[in-house]
Amino acid sequence: MSPGIEKRMDMTESPLNIPHAKIPQHVAMIMDGNGRWALHRGLPRLAGHKAGTENLRRVIRASVEFGVKYLTIYAFSTENWGRPPEEVQGLMFILQDVIDRELGELHKEGVQLRHIGRLERLDPKIQQKVLNAIELTRNNDRLVLNVAFNYGGRDEIVCAIQKIIKDGIPSEEVTDELVNKYLFTAGVPDPDLIIRTSGELRVSNFLIWQAAYSEWYITPTYWPDFDKEEYRRALETYANRDRRYGKVSSGELQESNA
Repeated sequence: MSPGIEKRMDMTESPLNIPHAKIPQHVAMIMDGNGRWALHRGLPRLAGHKAGTENLRRVIRASVEFGVKYLTIYAFSTENWGRPPEEVQGLMFILQDVIDRELGELHKEGVQLRHIGRLERLDPKIQQKVLNAIELTRNNDRLVLNVAFNYGGRDEIVCAIQKIIKDGIPSEEVTDELVNKYLFTAGVPDPDLIIRTSGELRVSNFLIWQAAYSEWYITPTYWPDFDKEEYRRALETYANRDRRYGKVSSGELQESNA
């Protein structure tokens, strides 16, 4: 990126010390702690958001290096409209600035941009920039970057229900698979791993449906300081977990059959 991604994202193997099969296909991130990062340094909260945006460049590049195929970032929630007006306006400016500065390099590096959430409340100029970015990168497949902006998990489910009703689908035909097709994330696999920075132990209305069996990694590190090495630790921690999906572990199953 300019000057974000310093080198071409051309690694064919992950530098992780884990088997390729153990690398999560989809990682989602709640990028928390920007404001506190700034306040601890005597800076305005918006400076923390800018620092967080700079860090996102590094995380995107690391995702490609590590072999992650889908990255979903929680950039702005439906509840964030309740923040001070100057902060909201600043966040909108940052969104536009990121698109203006980074879109060309992201496209060049094969990143496909998608938006999840509602665009309607955003300024028409911002809406058009988001739509242009989506269209430009729609055929890229090196990394799918889902940007959750004006997104809320409950709102997503309500929106899906409304569309199902509007399409006249009988209740007996509503299944998990059908609901998935009506979510903002349609066509994207559920997140294998959700990372939350700043140490908070909350879901915060993020991917409520999709996160049913996701693994979580909580770190006290504020988002602007969440670096490549901590990202690596998160993925390696994930690789050592036994995902059960409500069933018993393979080890327990072997013991019961012994």
